[in-house]
Amino acid sequence: MSRPEKGKISTGGGAELGQNPFASAFGGLDKLANLPAGPGNSGGGEATKSGEPAAKEKNRGRVDVLRTTAGRGGKTVTVARGFVGIGLPEKEALCKKMRSSAGCGGTVKDGEIEIQGDQREVVSRVLREAGFRVVLAGG
Repeated sequence: MSRPEKGKISTGGGAELGQNPFASAFGGLDKLANLPAGPGNSGGGEATKSGEPAAKEKNRGRVDVLRTTAGRGGKTVTVARGFVGIGLPEKEALCKKMRSSAGCGGTVKDGEIEIQGDQREVVSRVLREAGFRVVLAGG
């Protein structure tokens, strides 16, 4: 290994120490080869009961899900609002998934997803699967 220039710190890995200070504690690198991979080295995350790797939780922001009847002639509508950072095409795709899961109609109006009826559980499940943090609001 070459000697570092004056005023520079060597980043060569400590070969000039003469010995590995951890070698006596672990008994050499040959014993370390038999250890299982740590949590950072597994590559796939934790396995679920079905044996598939668990998906890491995405945090795409808070979304409020509420039930309202205001201005709709007494009809109940579930509204998802407060989306940040997603465009109209993704909102429409989420709306389509919610409509098919709930078996009812719905639309995207003014940046909010409206689903017919009291479908808060279905809407919140679809949003959680998409990585949003769902907050149920209203009565």
